[in-house]
Amino acid sequence: MKKIIIAIDGYSSCGKSTMAKDLAREINYIYVDTGAMYRSVTLFALRKGLFNEDGSIQQDELEKEIPHITIRFHFNSETGRPDTFLNGEMVEQEIRGMEVSQHVSPIAALPFVRQFLVAQQQRMGEQKGIVMDGRDIGTVVFPHAELKIFVTASAQVRAQRRFDELRSKGMPADFDTILKNVEERDYIDTHRDISPLKKAEDAIILDNSNMTIEEQKQWLLDQYHRVAGV
Repeated sequence: MKKIIIAIDGYSSCGKSTMAKDLAREINYIYVDTGAMYRSVTLFALRKGLFNEDGSIQQDELEKEIPHITIRFHFNSETGRPDTFLNGEMVEQEIRGMEVSQHVSPIAALPFVRQFLVAQQQRMGEQKGIVMDGRDIGTVVFPHAELKIFVTASAQVRAQRRFDELRSKGMPADFDTILKNVEERDYIDTHRDISPLKKAEDAIILDNSNMTIEEQKQWLLDQYHRVAGV
C-alpha cells in the first residue's frame, strides 16, 4: 500500500478538520490542522495586543515576533485527536472561540505569516502518509498531492454547525453573528492576494450540506482507497 498526501481544502466551518482527523485515524496517517496553526498565530497576536482598534494589524511588530512562535500538535488519548500547543501551552479551546475566528482571516492573508507556516507544513509532509486541511493545501502547500478534496456547504448550514459546536462546548454563540462571520471569512479567503481559497483543477468537490457524518466518512474512504490502490 503506497503512502500518499491527502489535501483537504474548503470554506470555513465545513467540518474539514473533523473529517480530516477521522480519516487520518482510520487509515493511520498523520493529521495536521493548518487552520489551527493560523488560529494560533492569531491568538498570539491578540495576546500581544497587535491588533489596533480599527481591526488593522501591527504587521511590523508581528513579523519581528513570528520567529518566536512554536506550534506543535500532541495526540490526546482521551479524545483520540491531536491538541494544539502554542509555545508549549495547550490552546485547543481558545483558538476555536469567536474572538479568534473574527481575526484569523486578516492574519492568514499576511504574506510573511503564510510563508512561515507553509514552510513548516511542507516539512511535515516530506515522508507522505499525511492528511492536511486548510485553504491552500492542494494549490500551494502540496500542489502535487495524490488526493485533493475541496469541501463546500451553504453559508447557512455552516453557521448552524458552528453555532451548535460553540453551544455544545458551553461557549457564547449568536447565530446571526456567526453567519456574518462565515460570510466575511468567505469573502476575505477568496479575495486575498496571497494564496486565495480556490479549488485546485484536479480536486474532487465534496458538498456535505446534506450528508450525514457516516456518509461523509464512507465517501472519503472510497476516495482514499481509489487513489492509494487499496
